[in-house]
Amino acid sequence: MKLFFSNIKKYYRYAIRSAKAELKSEISESYLNWLWWIIEPLSFMLIYTFVFTVVFHSSETYFSIFVFIGLTCWEFFNRMITGSVRLIANNRDLVTKVYIPKYILLLSKSFTYLFKMFISFALAILLMVLYQVPFSPTMFYFFLIVPVLYVVSFGFGLILMHFGVFIDDLKNLTNIGLRLVFYLSGVFYNIGDRLKGTLKYVLLRGNPIAFVMSEMRKVMLYATQPSFEGLIVWFVIGILLCVIGIHIIHKNENSYAKVI
Repeated sequence: MKLFFSNIKKYYRYAIRSAKAELKSEISESYLNWLWWIIEPLSFMLIYTFVFTVVFHSSETYFSIFVFIGLTCWEFFNRMITGSVRLIANNRDLVTKVYIPKYILLLSKSFTYLFKMFISFALAILLMVLYQVPFSPTMFYFFLIVPVLYVVSFGFGLILMHFGVFIDDLKNLTNIGLRLVFYLSGVFYNIGDRLKGTLKYVLLRGNPIAFVMSEMRKVMLYATQPSFEGLIVWFVIGILLCVIGIHIIHKNENSYAKVI
């Protein structure tokens, strides 16, 4: 881990510059430029709100914001996972010609995803003002929940980034798995209200993204304190995943250039 922190310090500025360059390239040929970072999450929110309010008659309080918070958490997790699987192969020219610790590639990607996530949460706050959602001091627990989401996502991403070099079909398998996780995470329904017993407990406690969504909604919409025990448990699990991923990458990174 000493080498990891040393490399983070050494390559941190590169990761920042790379993230900025990627964000600029995304909007360089778009007429609406940065407005797409606002239009995209709002559009998905409106679609899901229409489907589950009008078609399925959901009665969830502040349902539009409920969905928006869920989508924001999900999109960060989903981007981290899907973006990591072929990350090394997609940067073949860089990996084969210049030495750079491979987790720096994921770190740089994560900065772009964090930027978009914070834009979405800023929009969520604006929606809360429009819908006259009462503000509460519990909202500041947001700053405890985001690190948990980041560490868990980064840990899974590191491990998938390694195996994605050697398993060509891992991207397809990951997409299938993520689709299942999406529907089991309560993006557009409240797991606590819809399910009971063991299944409810397993989905809320054993699924990190479902847990994060639930806790984020608690503190932002319902003025309720989060589960500190659950946050600690998942933060520790995330750290362990990061340690495992970093160890695997350090051990195998000399072989990546040969494989890709």
